[in-house]
Amino acid sequence: GTPSCSGSRSHPFEFERGRSESSGDEDDDDEDDEEEEEEMEGDTRARFGTDDGELDSDDDQERMINLTELTPYILCSICKGYFIDATTITECLHTFCKSCIVRHFYYSNRCPKCNIVVHQTQPLYNIRLDRQLQDIVYKLVVNLEEREKKQMHDFYKERGLEVPKPAVPQPVPPSRGRPRKVLGSVFRIPPELDISILLEFIGANEGTGNFKPLEKKFVRVSGEATIGHVEKFLRRKMDLDPGCQVDIICGDHLLEHYQTLREIRQVIGESAVQDGLLVLHYGLVVSPL
Repeated sequence: GTPSCSGSRSHPFEFERGRSESSGDEDDDDEDDEEEEEEMEGDTRARFGTDDGELDSDDDQERMINLTELTPYILCSICKGYFIDATTITECLHTFCKSCIVRHFYYSNRCPKCNIVVHQTQPLYNIRLDRQLQDIVYKLVVNLEEREKKQMHDFYKERGLEVPKPAVPQPVPPSRGRPRKVLGSVFRIPPELDISILLEFIGANEGTGNFKPLEKKFVRVSGEATIGHVEKFLRRKMDLDPGCQVDIICGDHLLEHYQTLREIRQVIGESAVQDGLLVLHYGLVVSPL
């Protein structure tokens, strides 16, 4: 009959009663928890924009492009076919098949697309193969590369000629003796950059406007570069206005846009060379209206 005994008996009773009463409450809580989990999943899907819980990011999205959308950029305007040996004119950056543009330059020195004079006498000097563009064309157009290889093979076989073999890089023979130390930061001048020029400023007349002085007057370029290329270089580096005319002189000769640096060096001779540099003087004048 002590209070401690009555108190000790009341704990199991209250525990069992609480258990029996809370069993229904737990079922309700489980249902509430399931509803909350469903709501959280719904919020997560809505937040990421998917129904399956997958992330909807820009990296995972891919857009299919029809080949007809890219066709105008990979067609030769001469033969109306896909580029084969894509070749670009350096003056205007228009691209054609190599065989098409070479055949065109037999009777014309102008670009077939924009009619600009490519070169006054030797337009073939100002074309370059665009291998990256050709790789893109071969990847876009299915079986185009295989068809071209087959046609080339059949062409040579029909005429009894030996089919040219693709260039295979030769293996480097192992060096004997002590291994050489490889220098990773050695700069080698490409062989096609065979002419060094010195650009000397001879002044500007009034009204030419503001312009930046040329920071570097020593330039190494290809001998096939023209005076037009030199003028474009000066305009870009000096931020010249379109109305400003650039006159380029070598010795006593006012040079034309189509003349190449190699031709100028051959024609004018050693009088145009100083310490191995082709000396060009340039001046700025206002173009007459």
